Amino acid sequence: MTVKKAVIPAGGFGTRLLPATKVIPKEMMPILDKPVIQYLVEEAIFSGVEDILVVISRGKESIIDHFDRTDVNLHYIRQKEAIGLGDAILHAKSFVGDEPFGVILGDAVVKSEEKPCLKQLIDIYEEYEGCEEYKGELGGVIGVREILLEESHKYAVIKSEEIEKSCAKKQVKQVKIESIIEKPPADKALSNLGTMGRYVFSPDIFSCLEGIGTGVDGEIQLTDAIDVLSKNKKVFAHTIEGTRYDTGNLMGYLKAIVDFAMEKEDLREELIKTSLKKQNIE
Repeated sequence: MTVKKAVIPAGGFGTRLLPATKVIPKEMMPILDKPVIQYLVEEAIFSGVEDILVVISRGKESIIDHFDRTDVNLHYIRQKEAIGLGDAILHAKSFVGDEPFGVILGDAVVKSEEKPCLKQLIDIYEEYEGCEEYKGELGGVIGVREILLEESHKYAVIKSEEIEKSCAKKQVKQVKIESIIEKPPADKALSNLGTMGRYVFSPDIFSCLEGIGTGVDGEIQLTDAIDVLSKNKKVFAHTIEGTRYDTGNLMGYLKAIVDFAMEKEDLREELIKTSLKKQNIE
């Protein structure tokens, strides 16, 4: 089945960007001339998605107002309580139905040169869907990247095994997830592969979410549901090509602004001049 739906959880409070997020949702914070969430919606569109569900919370109506006109069908649902990413995804159950779907986290912008981040995962998911041995057995594909072990407490970290299979007349090398843990300390990290905020799931993820309780931080963790899913279905990890910016974090947000600005000719030259001038002064 082709992936034509995506979910963007955008219900978080944005505490790491206070006090700015007291008056503007973190997803509406601008990176140059566009808010963060517009980059995410555009990524979904360029990945072939036709319907997007944005999970919002109280005080985030500006997200709805921003997308009066767009090239995709946008839907909204309110998460009444901020009890975790897993709960936000569970709000999409009726929207998804029996189709596979993508997830783009609301504070993770990924700049990819050749192929949108979500599209990379969709292509792999659909390729495995074409394999007879995975019919009815595919649970999802998770975007990952190598991380520093001392930063493992910021990520969900996977334990995996590398496999090589003939799939759709191609030799496919992927990493099969054996287990995954949320924000472990360095000495408990299962590997140096952390999640990127991009996922493609089969609808099986919902029964896993409904069967787990609260986890880290007293929240319903998507990571815990993925761990359960990986024990019952095939869940693969794919190392994403691209640069990820944690725009819910001040430094990540600033890096995104600078890097995107440096790609614009009308801004790059002035930025370089300003930087050189500052260095000469110092």
